[in-house]
Amino acid sequence: MKNKLIDLVNISKSYDGVTVLDELNLYIRENEFLTLLGPSGCGKTTTLRILGGFERPDHGNVFFNGNDITGLPPNKRQLNTVFQKYALFPHMSVAENISFGLKIKNKPQGYIDDKIRYALKLVNMDGYENRYPAALSGGQQQRVAIARAIVNEPKVLLLDEPLGALDLKLRQDMQYELMRLKNELGITFVYVTHDQEEALTMSDTIVVMNQGYIQQIGTPEDIYNEPQNAFVADFIGDSNILDGRMIRDKLVEILGVKFDCVDTGFGENKPVDVVIRPEDVELVKPEKGILSGRVTNIIFKGVHYEMEVHANGYDWLVHSTRLQEVGKEVGIYVDPFNIQIMNKPESTDEEAVPVEE
Repeated sequence: MKNKLIDLVNISKSYDGVTVLDELNLYIRENEFLTLLGPSGCGKTTTLRILGGFERPDHGNVFFNGNDITGLPPNKRQLNTVFQKYALFPHMSVAENISFGLKIKNKPQGYIDDKIRYALKLVNMDGYENRYPAALSGGQQQRVAIARAIVNEPKVLLLDEPLGALDLKLRQDMQYELMRLKNELGITFVYVTHDQEEALTMSDTIVVMNQGYIQQIGTPEDIYNEPQNAFVADFIGDSNILDGRMIRDKLVEILGVKFDCVDTGFGENKPVDVVIRPEDVELVKPEKGILSGRVTNIIFKGVHYEMEVHANGYDWLVHSTRLQEVGKEVGIYVDPFNIQIMNKPESTDEEAVPVEE
């Protein structure tokens, strides 16, 4: 297991009486690509700003390599931040932007020139030294901002929605570039985004946040395949989220119909949330389904068809490469292993999972 590098302990923060973070605990390992994921207002950017030293928590502590850095300003931390708005100096060339921090530290010119060449090569921008930001595309400006951060040799790179202003194709290209950079540099990345696909693509670890609480921590596979509550299931990808009743171990009632499942330990006749991913819903002949319904809508998504099937009063979302016809009667079958059962939360506090891994 990688060593713990950063430890956020009991971090709380409020603005104008509104709690943004509530007793948050989180640790980050060396060389980890960790993503803070959640909707607007969930506390992810505030967490990043506290990490970077741009905000002070109301209470709680930030530890780096075992040392308390809560009171240190950003320039005294071994962390560099790349923002969505790249904050490049428009009157400076690419080389001058990249070397700005090194000059403040009074590094010798030969050292600075070597670092500029090294950083530009890393971000695939050799030969752009004398360009100015206005002559660069959004993706190129983003690369310069990253180069400016990495020449300072941070232990941790903090990235606050850095790809948000880019178009889809460029954003996808930059995702792979960031993963390559992380592997080549061997440093820790802490990444903030509200884009679920981006988080699933890039991360070693995802921290799903909502309303100042951590909802779940895990690998992308864990988060997608084993959501711990209905919020995570709904926020990460598409889901059918239904009210259910756990009749007994390995048997759940959904929409008045009994489905076999593999979950145990919920008790008997207990209300539960049931999550079924749309790609796990199989459309079969009506007589072979667990229940039957009618196709009501179809959208072509390129790699699959997205269909709605109305069955037992619920509009099931189905992803399949096999096209059906609107109005066709079909059966719905779900493999027991693809039915996720979870307890219904009784309050916001109970909905949040323990925030240490």
